[in-house]
This record gives sequence, C-alpha cells and structure tokens, in this order.
Amino acid sequence: MKIQKGKSLIDQCDSRGFYGGKFGGNFVAETAIKPIQDLSKLFEKLRRDKKFLKLRDYYFKNYLGGETPFFKLENLTKHLGGAQIWCKDVSAIHGDAHKAYHATVNALICKASGKKYIVGDTGAGMFGKNLAMAAQKMGLKCKIFMGTKDIKRQSINAKFIKAAQAEIVPVSTGSATLVDAVSECMRYYVSNCDTTHLAVGSAIGANVFLKICAWSTSQISRELKQQLKREFGGKIPKLKLVNVIGGGSSAAGFWNEFIHYPKKQVELIGVEAKYAAPLSTNAKLAILHGAAQYCLTDKDGQIKDTHSISAGLDYPGVSPLHCFLKQTKRARFTTCSDSQALSAFKLVTKLESIRPSLEPSHALHEVIRI
Repeated sequence: MKIQKGKSLIDQCDSRGFYGGKFGGNFVAETAIKPIQDLSKLFEKLRRDKKFLKLRDYYFKNYLGGETPFFKLENLTKHLGGAQIWCKDVSAIHGDAHKAYHATVNALICKASGKKYIVGDTGAGMFGKNLAMAAQKMGLKCKIFMGTKDIKRQSINAKFIKAAQAEIVPVSTGSATLVDAVSECMRYYVSNCDTTHLAVGSAIGANVFLKICAWSTSQISRELKQQLKREFGGKIPKLKLVNVIGGGSSAAGFWNEFIHYPKKQVELIGVEAKYAAPLSTNAKLAILHGAAQYCLTDKDGQIKDTHSISAGLDYPGVSPLHCFLKQTKRARFTTCSDSQALSAFKLVTKLESIRPSLEPSHALHEVIRI
C-alpha cells in the first residue's frame, strides 16, 4: 500500500472510508447511518465551497488570531549542540491549542446544517474549552462530555467550559476518562442527531468525523510550509517533524502538507505516551468509536485501560490516519514515559520562554533524545 500522489491525507481512503484497505470505515449504529451520510455530503460540499472557505479563513484570522509563530529555540539548540530546533507554537492561538481549529469549523458546520445544538467530548479539556467558546461565539447550545477523573485533574479547563455557558456532562463509567467520554457523547448523538451536531474531539470516529478534524487542523501545516520557505530561502529544508500522538489530531494537521515529500527530506515522527501506545507496541486491530484502528486490548479482545500523566494522551486507540501512515511506513512512532516528558518540560522551560503542556512535552523528549 502506498500514499496516493496528489491527494491530501484525509482523501487517501477508498469509497467506504477505509485507509489502506482496513483502517477507519463507518462502524456505527443503524440509527446514525443516515445522519452521518447527510453530514458527509454537507462536509464534502462545504470544503469546496468558496463562501464557506472564506468564512473559515475569516474566523481563523479574526477570531483565532491568524498565523501562529514559528521560531528557533536558540538556547535549546545551543545546549544540545546538534541540529537546529524550531517550534511551531500553536498554543499562541486564541483558545491556547490546535483544538481551536476544528472546534471553530465544527461550529460553522453546525450553523450551515441549520442545527442549534452541538456536543463534543474532551479529555484534557482543551477541545471542550474551544468548542464551548466557538458555540458561544456563534449562538449555539453546547454540551461537553468529560470523564469525572479528567474533570478533577483538568479543573481549570472544566471551569472555563462552564464560564463559556456550556454544560459539562460528567462521565463516571469505565475509567472515567476520555475513552468513556467519547462513548457517552456518541450515544447521546445517536438519540439526538435530528437536532444536534456531533463534534468529535480528535481525528477518530466514523470517516466524516476524522476528516472534519484533520481538514481543520491542516491549517497548521499550511502555515508551516510557507514559514519554512520564508526562513530558508524559498525551499523546504531537510526536516524531522516531531509531534505527539494521542488521538492524532495535531499530528495529522502538522504533517498534512508534507506527506508527499521523500522521507529522506521530511521525516515524520510520532511520540505516544508509554502506557497508551497502540502504534508503537504492535497493538491489534479493533473497532473503537466507529472505526477500525490499532487498539490496546486484553487477552479477550476487550479495550484495555490506559495511563498517562497527560489527560489528552490517555486513550487506547489512535486515528486510522496514523495507522495508515504506519502501514505505508511514511511515519515512524515511538514512546515517552511520564518521567521523560516531565524532564523534557523542565529542561525546555529552564532554557526557553515557552511553557509547553504535558502533551507536546512528550514530543520534546524525542527531539532532545535525537
């Protein structure tokens, strides 16, 4: 299986929504098939509609704040004495995270569909925070499903969600973390899909949901490509693009514009949390949240609990997009432990003015190791 030339990452699937013939698809309840088909048709229309693209770009510039910074980490580069280390600081966006892109796009799609209610899931709270903000901005009613464990450990973001007039629906089943929040959110959508738009918090789920997410976050690599050319004399230099992998939304957006470059020129490296690492541990193929993907499972084939110090990485599956990138060997994947992520955080914050969250600290560990 090879990456098809001339097609973006989300368009590498077949007509049934499968990447590489076996990842993804639409494993959904019968009552959700028609709403998902309708959403798929609407999204395919909107992503090619000049008026919608103009509206998206307007909100990206005037609501989210426009292009995010790209700069060299001078002190870290000097300290390590190796390759130049550069940072695409997406946290500088209004909303503090890449989640702002697909939260905003989902709110725009909800309005275009004529619906007034929007629901989403969240782990670390960043997608919930940004979806609540976007819903408030556009006059939508919003519910955020969040595990009770995550509500406690991400209390600041939980308070922000409520302050933005969204309702938090606590999820205490299972591990009471992201995986269960996604499940409960999808169950709610099946029962309320006539009036409600579902915004999935990462590049996971049935085909249209991961497409909407990755299409939105690809703004990161569109900007990065132009910034690289400005910094390096109009050309793309030899690169290692290192990104953390949880569900996979930020990496999909970070890598989208570069998947067709030769690996010798642009290497894609994904970093998973050590105990939530289906790509790095040769996990088995399983069905989770409407899609076939590599999942951490027990001996009976049931989904296993995971652990990470980072709530955003505490998920037993991964985007079918990254399963496909592993299958094609276009990206390689590795792991980082809690202690390694904390060590990377301490070193970077000691040397630089940036304050990365725990998620990208995993990727910074791999950068330092390299």
